[in-house]
Amino acid sequence: MTSLHDKVVFITGGARGIGAEIARRLRNKGARLVLTDLDRAELDALAAELGEDRVLTAVADVRDLPAMQTAAAKAVERFGGIDVVVANAGIASYGSVLNVDPEAFKRVLDVNLVGVFHTARATLPSVIDRRGYVLIVSSLAAYAAAPGLAPYNASKAGNEIFANALRLEVGDRGVGVGSAHMSWIDTALVRDSKADLPAFGEMIARLPWPLSKTTTVDKCADALVRGIEGRRRRVYCPEWVGLLRWLKPVLSTPVGEFPIRRIAAELLPRMDAEAAALGRSMSAFNVESLRETGGIPPN
Repeated sequence: MTSLHDKVVFITGGARGIGAEIARRLRNKGARLVLTDLDRAELDALAAELGEDRVLTAVADVRDLPAMQTAAAKAVERFGGIDVVVANAGIASYGSVLNVDPEAFKRVLDVNLVGVFHTARATLPSVIDRRGYVLIVSSLAAYAAAPGLAPYNASKAGNEIFANALRLEVGDRGVGVGSAHMSWIDTALVRDSKADLPAFGEMIARLPWPLSKTTTVDKCADALVRGIEGRRRRVYCPEWVGLLRWLKPVLSTPVGEFPIRRIAAELLPRMDAEAAALGRSMSAFNVESLRETGGIPPN
């Protein structure tokens, strides 16, 4: 188990949700933190809570490589280097492939997948120097697809294979690389989706057990911190998600898809109709955050 005392941990999407809870736990273990996000107010509030002498914040969009390189350079200047990276920033869109806004589809891939590349590219020189560790937040979605979430599914599957490739590239240089795979976590992403699209919440409730269960952010953050301490190749939350990695070939067969296809046939048209009524293809929070950074044109 690696001690995190005085280690420098760089977290994207660090102002709220899973990123913020990881930050709180790592601060309690004596880590120094570099938190990036789009929301300056939330970053400032968290830094004040955790102690600004141990925290560096940066408003940076993971879609912007120069911005991520600047944040990484500031981390090295302030703390001397970067030991651990948690590529956590992520969003989701609403709607089927036939109906989702094409620009929303692109934005999900830009944040969730291209953003991971930008994060790794910006921080790797220092992580290699320190023989550190990179944790890429993927999902259960890398193993089992969900209707209405095609861009999210694609990005998280890409995260897993990106982590595997990166591990092969830097493993002989002393750098550990892991991917984290979670089922439904009680984050704003899931709560907003349920509030915006009642059919989405019904879909989750009707999935076979235990796929229908939602896990707390606290339990998820605990699992990810243990993964960081253990420099694990894969982190699962809940632990049963690991079983689905081995069942992945079966889940894409007619037998494996049968329970989900029955649900999708009934609920996907409703989800599309609810998204159309909203007039947007992602949560209001993400629309506003991306608009502020120039990612979404004004209505």
